[in-house]
Amino acid sequence: MARPPFADPVEFARQKLVERVRAAFNDSAKGEKPIPPSDDALFAPDTPIRMVHADLVSMMVGGMAALLLQMLHPHALKGVLDFSNFREDMHGRLRRTARFIAVTTYGHKDDAEAAIERVNRIHAAVKGTLADGTPYEARNPNTLAWVHLTEAMMFLEAWLVHVRPNMPMAQQDEYFRQFAVIARKLGADPVPETKAEAQALFRAMRSDLRPSPEAREIAQLVLNETPPGPAGRVQPFMANAAVSLLPPFARTMLDLEPPGLAALPTRLVTGALGGTMRWAFKQNPRR
Repeated sequence: MARPPFADPVEFARQKLVERVRAAFNDSAKGEKPIPPSDDALFAPDTPIRMVHADLVSMMVGGMAALLLQMLHPHALKGVLDFSNFREDMHGRLRRTARFIAVTTYGHKDDAEAAIERVNRIHAAVKGTLADGTPYEARNPNTLAWVHLTEAMMFLEAWLVHVRPNMPMAQQDEYFRQFAVIARKLGADPVPETKAEAQALFRAMRSDLRPSPEAREIAQLVLNETPPGPAGRVQPFMANAAVSLLPPFARTMLDLEPPGLAALPTRLVTGALGGTMRWAFKQNPRR
């Protein structure tokens, strides 16, 4: 006789965990559903960008680190302050960003192109003036280049630290080449296509960065705002992991201390959580 669905308690637990995670990243009130992976996406299955972007924990850690770095760019910071409800709905903003990454990485290429076009339309209206009178606009290729660069570097670095330290350099370079496809469609320029190019561009763009009370305020919001439910209990560890990814100069500009003694429990918690998520979603990062 066939066993009833979920007669296996381990499989039942796995399915329930997957359901809770998907509910957290999809706004059911707006009819959002998980992005189904497509064989006709912008990127082929089992390629570096699809492997890196599939890991929930390292993407959350890398995403927080990238956002902290982005707020050091005066133009990116002002756009968030003037046109975003980030302070009132931080988790909603992060969820929308995660959904954009999901659809452009895994969704059908037509859906990916539509999502990119929506972002471009939104960016077209984001423009204003800095406190010193300098004009800014979200469609500035240099500003978009910094936003893309921080995401690409921090997503990959979090993957290397927390998932696959021995990822071959050829695959790391391929990750940058793949992610560059999305960056160019969004209007970013320059866009690195290898890790060495990314590191060189990061050094070159450092002179564009500025510390500010507003950047420090958003950093504290990102690191200390706890979501409801079980996710709130791991938030401090994720925040410590994100801070540890930042270069020392960025921590200084944001008035952040390195994790110090918290580094070990942070690695243990993020490692255990990441392993659990990969088990739940049946992911194998060692290809």
